[in-house]
Amino acid sequence: MIKKTISKILVPLDGSKNSQRGLEMAISLARQCGATLTGVFSINAPPHSEFRGVGSVEKSLNREVKKIMEESKTLAAKNGIVFKEKMMQGDIGYNIVKLAQGKENFDMIVIGSRGRSSAKELFFGSVSNYVIHTAKIPVLVVK
Repeated sequence: MIKKTISKILVPLDGSKNSQRGLEMAISLARQCGATLTGVFSINAPPHSEFRGVGSVEKSLNREVKKIMEESKTLAAKNGIVFKEKMMQGDIGYNIVKLAQGKENFDMIVIGSRGRSSAKELFFGSVSNYVIHTAKIPVLVVK
């Protein structure tokens, strides 16, 4: 029996099929618990100043992130779930854990087992593996 109420769920998103499955599971849990969702998209990219001269790359990335967040928000709304969004820059796993355990006090992280990184690991993606072993709140990994 779960003794602690789950009211805030963090869902890392990257546009992959696994992150989509994570979102769908988080929506299902949120419906059962009456929780809100926060989708986070973390970009492991150089600082903004290093993007100068490649504005089209930055604009394209921003469009992609916006599309992913809008689709996620729409899916959550169709299920009666409040969805907030965050975008961060830097180390993805670190950002997820930092946000999850920060001032917003998330109760749980729901994460896809492997994202879009090109380096495949044997069982889990490196980000989900980092989050599982570092976060001090419950983590649900969705395959």
